[in-house]
Amino acid sequence: MVRSMTGYGRGEAVRNGCAITVEVRSVNNRYLDCSIKMPRTYLFAEEALKSQVQGSITRGKVDVFVTIEGAAAQGVTITVDHTVAGRYLAALEELKNTYPVEGSPTLELLARFPDVLRVEKAPEDVEAVAAGIGAVLDQALADFSVMREREGEKLRADILSRAEAIEALTDLVEAQSPRTVAEYRARLEAKLTEVLQNHQLDESRILTEAAIFADKVAVDEETVRLRSHLSQLRAMLEQGGPMGRKLDFLIQEFNREANTIGSKCSDIETSRRVIDIKGEIEKIREQVQNIE
Repeated sequence: MVRSMTGYGRGEAVRNGCAITVEVRSVNNRYLDCSIKMPRTYLFAEEALKSQVQGSITRGKVDVFVTIEGAAAQGVTITVDHTVAGRYLAALEELKNTYPVEGSPTLELLARFPDVLRVEKAPEDVEAVAAGIGAVLDQALADFSVMREREGEKLRADILSRAEAIEALTDLVEAQSPRTVAEYRARLEAKLTEVLQNHQLDESRILTEAAIFADKVAVDEETVRLRSHLSQLRAMLEQGGPMGRKLDFLIQEFNREANTIGSKCSDIETSRRVIDIKGEIEKIREQVQNIE
């Protein structure tokens, strides 16, 4: 299965009274670049989540967003420090007896003083929390993978259609090659006849010149290699899996053969077809940049 590097996935679940949401987004990148954005309280799970992403994705700039709601109230206890409260109250009474002010200490006022109320959070089971987030990440990655495969199938179909176009153009280039040599031989004979006029033409010399030219403009080797590259391309797309880098190298070989054919052929018709071949190769190269 061909996978695109771009995609989006989402997972959500309630674990230990907390609503966990994980979103995964990715765009094209030469290598894997993973960034985790989550509450600071849970940063202990970051490396485990990155490893999980690396096990599922090989290329792309991946952003993972983790949201945890309802976690603040879990395992929280509130206690009263009566010693501190008593001392604050005694100090307030002393102020009241010393200075001519009205009013009496209230419960609301007393509760505002530092350390009167103590909020303590019970220690969390780090492994259980990390496992909970990881389970939701699995959901998001599964959703993410479905979208990437759907986009990858579109890329695959487009590349295969362009490969067919290149093959058809290669057929035309091969068919034109013998005619190019024959036309050159005819021009050579006409030119020599004009130059030598009444002198007898040396048939062997004409054959030699034509053979030399035919060797220079022969594109058989290049078209055979181009067809081999097309076969490789189809096999890789059929096999599936991460292939973006390999395809990138293969497209460079496509360009090399097309450039050589273009440099060898001087007739306008073949030159136009080579330009069309290079145009299709460039479109394939652009699509390959989107494949994992």
